[in-house]
Parts: sequence; C-alpha cells; structure tokens
Amino acid sequence: MTGQTFLVTGGCGFIGSHLADALAAAGHRVRVLDDLSTGTRAHLPAAARLLEADVADPAAAAAALEGVDGCFHLAAVASVERGRREWRATHRTNQSGTVTLLEAIARGPRPIPFVYASSAAVYGDAAALPVVETAAKSPLSAYGVDKLGSEMHAAVAARLHAIPTVGLRFFNVYGPRQDPRSPYSGVVSIFLDRLPRGEPVTLFGDGGQTRDFIHVADVVAVLAAAMSATLAAARARATAGAEVFNVCTGTAVSVRALAQTIADLAGRVPELRSAPARDGDIRHSLGSPAALRAAFALPPPRSLREGLAATLAASGRG
Repeated sequence: MTGQTFLVTGGCGFIGSHLADALAAAGHRVRVLDDLSTGTRAHLPAAARLLEADVADPAAAAAALEGVDGCFHLAAVASVERGRREWRATHRTNQSGTVTLLEAIARGPRPIPFVYASSAAVYGDAAALPVVETAAKSPLSAYGVDKLGSEMHAAVAARLHAIPTVGLRFFNVYGPRQDPRSPYSGVVSIFLDRLPRGEPVTLFGDGGQTRDFIHVADVVAVLAAAMSATLAAARARATAGAEVFNVCTGTAVSVRALAQTIADLAGRVPELRSAPARDGDIRHSLGSPAALRAAFALPPPRSLREGLAATLAASGRG
C-alpha cells in the first residue's frame, strides 16, 4: 500500500493527525476533511491537503472523495456530555456524517474502501468481560447509539452498494496531541498534564474503575492494516464485507494504578483527591483483541508504561 491517495475525515484531530502523519511518511497523498471545530491545522503534515468543511455536507463529501483510493472516517464529536446537551447537532456529525460519506461513495464511479472509527461505547456496561464483538450492544449515550447506528449503515453500504467497510471499536486511546483542557479528553491526558507538575488529580469513587488503554500509534497501525486488507480484497474482487473489530489491548488498568504509573514515570509522589462516584460511570471496561489479531498481522501493542513514557517524552516532561 504505497503511493495512493487517501481521505482522512477528522484528520486535524488527535487520532486523525497521527494517521495523516503515518500515511504521508509512507509516501501516500493525504487529503483531509475537517471543520476545525476541535482539530488544528498545526497537526497536519505539510504535504496534506486540507478541505475545511462539514463532514455531513453532501457537496463537501463528494468533493473530498473524488479520486481517492480509500477513505478513513474519523470525524466525530466524542464528548458524551456535549451529546447530551447538543443531541441533534452531535448526531449530525456522528451518524449523518457517516451516511453522507457512504452515499457519496455509492453515487460515485466505484466503491471506495471505507475504514471508520466506531467505539467501545456501543457495548454500554457489558455483562461479561473481556467483551467480544458479538456481545450484546446496549449503548448508554447518544454518542454510543450514533456509533452503533453507523455500524449498521456501513453494513447496509456493503450489502446494497458493494462498499467494503471495516469498523474499528476504539477503547481508551491515549498519546501525544490529546488536549487535557478539551472536553473530549480522557483521564490519561488530564493525569499526564497535572501529575508531572506536582498538581493533584481527582479520583471519582474509589479509583478502582478499570479501562483498556491503547496508545495512538497502535491504533494507527490497526487503521493502516485494515485499509491494506480491504484494498487487497477489493483488488481480488472479493465480496464486499462489513467487519467490525475491537481495538484494544486486552489488559485492564485501574484509574488509581494509572495515576501511580504516571507519577512514577515523572518522579513524583501523586496527590490523589477523592470525589463522589459519577452517575452512569461504567465500572469496568475491557475488550478482547482476539478477532483483530486473527484478522491482521500486527505487532503486539506497547505496554501502558511504555506508551505513557513515550507520551511524556513527546510532551517534554519525560
């Protein structure tokens, strides 16, 4: 997979900009569709072409897709709280954006491979862990519902329009360029910002909540592998599929242990403050990467300690 043209929606954001960097470094032409509502131009590689527009705008989607070899769809409003306050607006980006892109591909001259971001939020509070792809889906937020809906639309695109699609259910992604001041940021970026400076961090409840943390570089490797496999299947004229995979490590880490690890790496004694548990906070989240590992040739994901050390080093605090 070299010397091709790829569209990355949300390519100025956290994960999308890392993907754009990797594609450009591999010799591909990169086109980015982003409205810059949360992303920044500064994250883009110099060779990337930016189309500043709304992903749910049909004209913009059609123009962005013209002549590309594949589409990586990462544009989203990932804030659960914003989804609660701005339900219709976030739905427009998170599900209508997906449908808009798929419809533009369906109306185009050929079915373009479509690799898109879904989320572990589709599972809600899973009854059995580690959660596998066939587990029941019970999303607890508008964001999770929109991601599940996007998966269903992608399946329709494959079945009715022969568009090959791969959905990737991201668990807790972390790494450089996550803004700790953004409402979209997770606990890792907040802790990485405060603990190395000796500032206190807050644990909600007892801090025993566990999450499956995966470094953004490992996520980018999955995205690239999924596109490569989908392009190969298209060249072989295989029947268009609509597979969906967990993107995770299969290792559970408590929020308290996360804070301690970051503090250790920064040479600090953590100051941990307690606050009441938050309503609706899922106690444990852990995915099974078995299906992903069976489908794609991928190196083992980096350990949390290794990934945190690399992220600290990138921030100049390591």
